[in-house]
Amino acid sequence: MRIDVVSIFPEYLAPLELSLIGKARQDGLLELNVHALRDFTTDRHRTVDDTPYGGGAGMVMKPEPWAQALATVAAAAGEATAKPVLIVPSPAGERFTQATAHELAGEDRLVFACGRYEGIDERVMEWAAEHFTVRPMSLGDYVLNGGEVAVLAMVEAIGRLLPGVVGNPESLVEESHSDGLLEYPVYTKPSSWRDRDVPAVLLSGNHGKIAQWRRHEQYRRTAERRPDLLEEFDAGKLPRADRTAFADLGYDVVDGHLKRRADAGGDSA
Repeated sequence: MRIDVVSIFPEYLAPLELSLIGKARQDGLLELNVHALRDFTTDRHRTVDDTPYGGGAGMVMKPEPWAQALATVAAAAGEATAKPVLIVPSPAGERFTQATAHELAGEDRLVFACGRYEGIDERVMEWAAEHFTVRPMSLGDYVLNGGEVAVLAMVEAIGRLLPGVVGNPESLVEESHSDGLLEYPVYTKPSSWRDRDVPAVLLSGNHGKIAQWRRHEQYRRTAERRPDLLEEFDAGKLPRADRTAFADLGYDVVDGHLKRRADAGGDSA
């Protein structure tokens, strides 16, 4: 996979040289190029922003430097048949999820446009649609100073899913959001620490019981912390023990979906 990032602060992306993503780059599993937007300006002040039409606070990023930068990046695709995917971090974009990361990990080329100030002139998005598949993307319902932080998160989430990046592929399966639920709690040595003991089932050697305990802990943790995820959870084929676990948490299975009982109270624990 090839990833291009355009930013006025290219040094912000330096952490992508570290850890698993950095190693993936060294091993040739991931090609990542960072471009300085100011290199595509034409005035001596290297200006990338101006005041907004219609008035208002803040500044807006000028269209021409972005068009020049993105055209240069698009040209690097050569004779590729599919348009590169252009991801624009924005609080007005679609929500970036683990499912999105899996989808994007299947692409050959991704381009990230890191906006700043009040954002990028909207005409850039209209123009870019001729050359890219444009996808504004949001990490969550909050606002950052710029797109770089979001790009760091998205590139790591996507890059770790590429074949060969993570040493043990099983770790990609048994983690939060891989199956629509949060991950179960994990423990390591010593078995007793500051008067707190590891759950006895994990020391039992009974792999069937351990698997069931972990699955039920996923249910408990998700019900406590992210009950919204249970609204989309497919409960139609749950075994009896799992239905009982959800019943203990205040949920019944109705037409294949989990429904919170009215008498369950406010505590999902």
